Amino acid sequence: MKSFIQFLSLAVFFMVSQASHAALNVFACEPEWGALVQELGGDKVTVFTATNAMQDVHHIEAKPSLVAQLRKADMLVCTGTELEIGWLPVLLRQSGNINVQPGKPGNFEAAHFVRMLEVPSRLDRAEGDVHPGGNPHIQTDPRNIAKVGEALAQRLAEIDATNAAFYQGRHKDFSQRWLDAVKRWESQAAPLKGMSIVVQHKGFPYLEDWLGLKEVAALEPKPGVEPSGTHLAEVLAQLQRQPARMVIRAAYNSDRPSQWLSEKAKIPAVALPYTVGGSERAKDLFSLFDDTVQRLLEAANAKVQSGISGPVYASNSDMAAIVAINRALRGDRSVMEQLGRRRDSKGCEVQPLTLTAGHGAGIAS
Repeated sequence: MKSFIQFLSLAVFFMVSQASHAALNVFACEPEWGALVQELGGDKVTVFTATNAMQDVHHIEAKPSLVAQLRKADMLVCTGTELEIGWLPVLLRQSGNINVQPGKPGNFEAAHFVRMLEVPSRLDRAEGDVHPGGNPHIQTDPRNIAKVGEALAQRLAEIDATNAAFYQGRHKDFSQRWLDAVKRWESQAAPLKGMSIVVQHKGFPYLEDWLGLKEVAALEPKPGVEPSGTHLAEVLAQLQRQPARMVIRAAYNSDRPSQWLSEKAKIPAVALPYTVGGSERAKDLFSLFDDTVQRLLEAANAKVQSGISGPVYASNSDMAAIVAINRALRGDRSVMEQLGRRRDSKGCEVQPLTLTAGHGAGIAS
């Protein structure tokens, strides 16, 4: 009997010890939050990501495999504000997992911790895929990632109190590296401020707010509605009056509408990774924004070069941006050529540019 009691005690101790060392199971709805949980949780978490960068998160099938994953999760991390309204409620209901239901500590919605943009004044499904809490694509602004990271680290510490100090330490390290990276991205992207762009889907207001980009048109007539030939023609006509420097889309979007506009309007079409895994380079949160900024800079430079031969004249107000773009991409290696000076309709002096393959735009001195 004594031996049996000793064996039972050891078995209970072993099970408790194993439980205390088991990784926290986290179900992430989107790749950006899966990557953020991994940054903060390290080896204390096991992350399952329900979607990938080539999927439209608005339209995901609530498969039994997703139900099975959510059933064993200790924590659910999603964007919220009804981005996942078409499939997540089904998973929550069928999983029967009380720990991750709305209102529980294990249910974490990132959108609760950032300033929401494009909050509709009225709700009307006739206006397309509009979200009552505002535009849900918060991940395109790295400042939002920082805010969500702070709240997420606190929630991890709350759910897994044994490892609270570990999560706090990971967050402190991540936060400093992220702050340094944001400063670098903002410095690199400074030439983009004020540039006019066309978007395929209205999924970039936070990116625009961060970098100071100006959205002048959208290829979708309403959010989530595929553009017709008539609408595309209207956008093209609008660009004759209000030019744009590029048209951007997310990696998961079809490239046909943006490529059509690119060819007709003679502006670059840019596929941005949008989230982790959206391009070959965007393997984590840091490389996601490295790649995003680089692609935008390259497109801005390509607009200056696109299919133009001979001198192109730019007013003095454009000069600094053109020089900065070239330097950000390749260093100050532009080929200068003296082609004389002109004045624009307002009497301001303009300087001719020469376009040299592989060197961007050169400004005549």
